[in-house]
Amino acid sequence: MPLVPELDVTDRTCDVGGITIHYVEAGQGPLIVLAHGFPEFWYSWRHQIPALAAAGFHVIAVDLRGYNESSKPADVASYRLPDLAKDIAGVIAQTGEAPCIVAGHDWGGAVAWLTAMLYPELVSRLIILNSPHPVAYLREMRRSARQKWRAKYQLFFQPPWLPEFLMRRFRYAILRRSLSRLGAFTNAEIERYVDAWSKPGALTGMTNYYRAMRKRKTMRGLMRRIDVPTLMVWGDLDPFFTRETLRDFAEYVPDIGIEHIADAGHFVQTDSPGKVNELMIRFARGS
Repeated sequence: MPLVPELDVTDRTCDVGGITIHYVEAGQGPLIVLAHGFPEFWYSWRHQIPALAAAGFHVIAVDLRGYNESSKPADVASYRLPDLAKDIAGVIAQTGEAPCIVAGHDWGGAVAWLTAMLYPELVSRLIILNSPHPVAYLREMRRSARQKWRAKYQLFFQPPWLPEFLMRRFRYAILRRSLSRLGAFTNAEIERYVDAWSKPGALTGMTNYYRAMRKRKTMRGLMRRIDVPTLMVWGDLDPFFTRETLRDFAEYVPDIGIEHIADAGHFVQTDSPGKVNELMIRFARGS
């Protein structure tokens, strides 16, 4: 039975190298795979799934490893981006519908960038929502005090066990506030996230994404040019990433268009679902 009764989705799982990835799917047609960010799960795409399915696409929205119903390895090393991209590649390969469209938001965007770099044969088009290209992000983290300041929240997640203890002890208050302050989430929707956060191992899996970031230097050797058509949708009120992260990476993604949504923030697909759906469908159709 679907987790969200009002969405006509089917629950599936697949095994990718010993990791179980849970996803929901809907619709028929060309495949589009959706990858969520922190601190969400597949439900991040609740406004996009029915719209994309109605527009004639086979939609798969995954729970990234560490989240909700997917496997939650305890070790930090299991959350490095190459392994996360391998999960998405494995899901796509098992559908037999490659190449396909891959879309990602926030951390899911970082995974989508790397999937397109490392598995170009699996990706026909790429859609990124409020997730800067790794080259641009690492550059700004090196030289921009403003971007470093915006990323300071990441320090909270670095120590072992303590962030999980505090989040659980105060009933996920910091996560609740991050959604309600930064996006257009209802209380009922936030409670669905609480259910996902409460699953055994989920808080550690989620925070391990940030702990694994300490290995940033390894990312530089993974950068590849992306030659498929790419769309970036950007909520201009994003408090985490500066506008400078949208500059000076064209040599890595020569066929890219950037669409700004002035009154949306970091959770752009929740803040402005109608506009995001319109942009995604138009781009996915190649128009």
